[in-house]
Amino acid sequence: MLQLLKKRRSIRKYTGEKVPEEKIFEIIKAALLAPTSKNSKPCEFIIVKDKNLLSKLSLAKPGAAFLKDSDFGVVILGDPSISDVWIEDASIAAIQVHLMSEYLGLGSCWIQIRERKYSEHISAEKYVRDLLDIPDSINVLAVVSIGHPDEKKDPVTEESLNYGKVYLDKYKSTYLE
Repeated sequence: MLQLLKKRRSIRKYTGEKVPEEKIFEIIKAALLAPTSKNSKPCEFIIVKDKNLLSKLSLAKPGAAFLKDSDFGVVILGDPSISDVWIEDASIAAIQVHLMSEYLGLGSCWIQIRERKYSEHISAEKYVRDLLDIPDSINVLAVVSIGHPDEKKDPVTEESLNYGKVYLDKYKSTYLE
């Protein structure tokens, strides 16, 4: 597991090669298997494969242009009427999407939507909601772009880990010397 975690990096360049349906289905299963508070399961997901929609989604906020070049996107949703911690639950599901993508040899990148702006007067969340016919009662956390990577990034090394951020029993009480 640590090898997978070290290897997973945000990928923003994709080859354009199609991801087989079997792999997409594995990613869907990983999302649905994510643990949630009180097993409330407030998360929902939209798999966006249509290139026109991906292109429009890539305009949801600055810095998301690479989404249009991915094979597909997973829109991560949460229902606050089901759980007051839908953000945490949806974040866990998104991480599982990332890890399964890496496990399957695919690249992925988180595109934050919640609390971001499409324009001065329109939130990224409203833009995505309107584009994908999502009801106002359902919140949009993020979009995860997925595809075959067209860039190579070195894994994170253990030497780069900041063990100074780990404490024992009390804050700022050194755990590792």
